[in-house]
Amino acid sequence: MNRNTELVTRSATSEPASLTNSLGVEKMEVASELSSPTLHSEDSGFFERSIKTMLSIRKSKLSLNKEKGKEGTGTWKGKRISLRFSKTYENKSTTCNGVEETSEKITAEPIQGKPLSVMEINELIQKRQLLEAFASIKYLEDETIAERNDEKYKDNPQELMRKSKDVDLLYNSITNAIQSIVVGTLECPTVEDTMLTSLVTLIALEEAAHPNTSNAAGPGSDLLGTPRKWREEWRKAVNESTRKRVQRVPMASKEEESSWLDSHLHFLQKYLGEDLLKIKLLVKKSYPEEYQVCDVYVEAFHKAIASHLQYLSQRPLEFNELYTLLDWVANIYRSELFLGHPDLKPEFKTENLSLLLTPADWDKLKNDYITSAKGKIKSYFGNILRLEVTEKWEKEVHPEVKENLYHSSLSFDIQTIIGEHVKISGAISKSLGTKMLELCLEELHEFIQRFGEDFVVWSTAQDSPIFAPYFAAYINSFHDLMSGLETAFEVNIEELQKILAALTRNFTNIFLNKLRAKTQELLRDIHKYVVREYITEVIKSRRKINKEARQQVSEKMNQEARILNNTLIDQGSDSNWLLPAIHHIANIIGEKKKDKIKECVKELCQDYPDIKKEHVLAVLVLRGLGRTRRAAILQQSYRALESPDGGEGSTLFTEIDAPVIISCF
Repeated sequence: MNRNTELVTRSATSEPASLTNSLGVEKMEVASELSSPTLHSEDSGFFERSIKTMLSIRKSKLSLNKEKGKEGTGTWKGKRISLRFSKTYENKSTTCNGVEETSEKITAEPIQGKPLSVMEINELIQKRQLLEAFASIKYLEDETIAERNDEKYKDNPQELMRKSKDVDLLYNSITNAIQSIVVGTLECPTVEDTMLTSLVTLIALEEAAHPNTSNAAGPGSDLLGTPRKWREEWRKAVNESTRKRVQRVPMASKEEESSWLDSHLHFLQKYLGEDLLKIKLLVKKSYPEEYQVCDVYVEAFHKAIASHLQYLSQRPLEFNELYTLLDWVANIYRSELFLGHPDLKPEFKTENLSLLLTPADWDKLKNDYITSAKGKIKSYFGNILRLEVTEKWEKEVHPEVKENLYHSSLSFDIQTIIGEHVKISGAISKSLGTKMLELCLEELHEFIQRFGEDFVVWSTAQDSPIFAPYFAAYINSFHDLMSGLETAFEVNIEELQKILAALTRNFTNIFLNKLRAKTQELLRDIHKYVVREYITEVIKSRRKINKEARQQVSEKMNQEARILNNTLIDQGSDSNWLLPAIHHIANIIGEKKKDKIKECVKELCQDYPDIKKEHVLAVLVLRGLGRTRRAAILQQSYRALESPDGGEGSTLFTEIDAPVIISCF
């Protein structure tokens, strides 16, 4: 035989080995959150490795991938879809991995080995006639051991090494076949019972043929008679098979589908759930009870999923994606939606599985979630403020009135946001719900302060008629908010009360300042109205005051002017410019010396530049001056009366109708 001939042609199609999760986890909060005690499994230390597959495995992979690609083209919209496992498996002969599976007759006694060549034995392996192949390999091995013991190769040790190597390569070829069969069990749509039964028989025969389990295969002739540990290889193949199944679950990119993670986890539930049902209904019956097939497979899937979730958790995830992953691990994975599905019971048990994520990975996922939630909650509160500004303040939309009170939806909106986020976070873990509540309250404190500042800026910038109604509505709403938070979440609202008290004081001061401004404006108008009406009544009289009554009238007018002005000033009027008006007229009426009257008229015109000649003339007539004297005083004391330069608040006489003076000659 040609020593350079490869016994098994291989196709390098192995995938990168997945990461392994630590099983040494603490049972504190993490264990309660994930609802899983720590598992000490006898094969928990097995490492995953790539396996060498048969020549035609690529053809099978392409076919299966194409079929899966068709299944994965839909978009999953739901969050928690109950698995509907297909139960239409058929147990019939099929072609898998490009090799036709042929049944082998299983007999109670081991098959008698034949003295075949290495090539002939290898052909049996390729045809999956593994029992016949094993018998012939064992025959060749026993023959070589006997010849070695008889020192047949004493003078030709190279020949012994050659034959020992042939035996080892043939055993390795069967090992590869075992791995291929196990991997193909889930890859193929159907299950060949006789093939799996032959596999179990093969493993039992090898264990019986090599009972010395303490020895391990070594170099050279030491390879002869050593245990091949195919049961361990079977377990490794199961792990490799489940790893590949998890890796092949469809996963769209974020650019292709915004809900990519929802869809991916849905497909994970669907495809792996169908695999587990297949194992329960079709695979399990081909293995003896001692293999604990369901336990081995569910643990293998668990490890593969744990490794995959660790990979997902390292990706840059947004708030909704972090929640989806946390919720899936905490509430969906072991529920009836997946591993706890009624169709999988009672064969598949979850109570002995290890934590799906290590405490460190779980804590990191929660911390990332809270960090992302901070920006999300801040954004929600910011949108509330933006809508208040743009849709209410700027448009001057009056607030609603409910039960004779001004009403705002602020309290309801804020409590809804906090309530929903605390609820969904608390469903993942109690501690996460507590952290979310603390975060929401922290952001609420900042929001209320920011809200108050913006409301003050807006109210100061313009004198809007809706300020007072919204002032009342917001105070009512914030007090309702405090009461609601204290009742719903049993939180200490002392700090929030301080913030709202300061906000209330600020709003109240603004309101009082606006009220004072409105009151002062009203007092100005009243002051002006009283002085104007008083002067109107005085100058509209057409009769002259006689000499004896002038002094008395002047004193009375001055007295009444002082009472009137002092009363309005005391009430808050700041219209000091109105004070001398009546006094000027009273002085003109009471002045005895006619030459000084013109000085009094001049002062009146200077203080009230909007006064007209007709007003001055009416006062002089009331004083009792003749036509000539009146004309002289007007000419000497009155200046620029045709276009008075009056400023704001100085238009008193403009609003007084001057009486018509008729002089007779």
